Amino acid sequence: MTRHQGTSGKGKSSGRGQGKEGNSASGRGRDNSKSKSYARGNAPIKKHQTSNDKPQADKKAPVKKSNPDEIRLNKYIANSGMCSRRDADMHIATGSVTVNGKVINEMGYKVKLDDDVRFDGTRIKPERNEYVLLNKPKGFATTTSEGKGRTVMDLVANATSARIKPIGRLGRNSLGLILFTNDEVLVKKFTNSKNGVPRLFQVELDKNLKLEDIKLIQAGLKIEGKLVTVEEISYIEGESKNQIGLKIKNTGNTVIRSIFDHLKYEIVKLDCVAIAGLTKKDIPRGHWKHLTEQEVNTLKMLP
Repeated sequence: MTRHQGTSGKGKSSGRGQGKEGNSASGRGRDNSKSKSYARGNAPIKKHQTSNDKPQADKKAPVKKSNPDEIRLNKYIANSGMCSRRDADMHIATGSVTVNGKVINEMGYKVKLDDDVRFDGTRIKPERNEYVLLNKPKGFATTTSEGKGRTVMDLVANATSARIKPIGRLGRNSLGLILFTNDEVLVKKFTNSKNGVPRLFQVELDKNLKLEDIKLIQAGLKIEGKLVTVEEISYIEGESKNQIGLKIKNTGNTVIRSIFDHLKYEIVKLDCVAIAGLTKKDIPRGHWKHLTEQEVNTLKMLP
């Protein structure tokens, strides 16, 4: 037989990796044993195991439970709208930030929402100021308390994650505009009895309002020993005499009700149609909107 006899070339193994006679399959498929071979220099080095080399169970460091009431200082600062987290880290590193009177320059430091955090001496709020204007429908109480049935807070629940609250009150069956914010400076401005903020109401009475009663209201009424005044009062043009426009500088509607109760009129409908120049335009009943920057600035400029 010549050296090429017995091979057909195609479809056969090239013979690479085959051993000598009887070892062509290396035992593969004949039993369950497996053999290992290593190229020179690649065999694993066996070490003599000592008592110190025995495998030990992994020891994990105790995990510190996070406090849901705490957040990182840089996030606290960024949430206030003052700057980004990166810039907050820079201010912290330079010692410009204090927490409860102590300079903090530790990255990752955590604070609580009620901590006194200051930047260059000025206190920082944990969230940016938000301003939401709601056109309230009937049947919702103006309160932040739970257990009062449906409240105005249900209507603005998706407006913002900030802890806003209503400024002033409208009765459950009163309608119209309510401003919500977490801006304490603006809240004080709205609730300051000395200055106040003008609100325009449309009032529907159970009967026509007499002209002499309008004059009495304009002059001021003494109710329960207190002088009650309004900014403006008039009939609404083109409407019957039981439709009244009334402007007051007060946060609630109790003054209006006390005026007409005193004069023996019953209020059928009370609708706040404007607050310091803000109107219900483009806000359907039961809906809300975020104030624009220009609208916010206008409110801040009020005396």
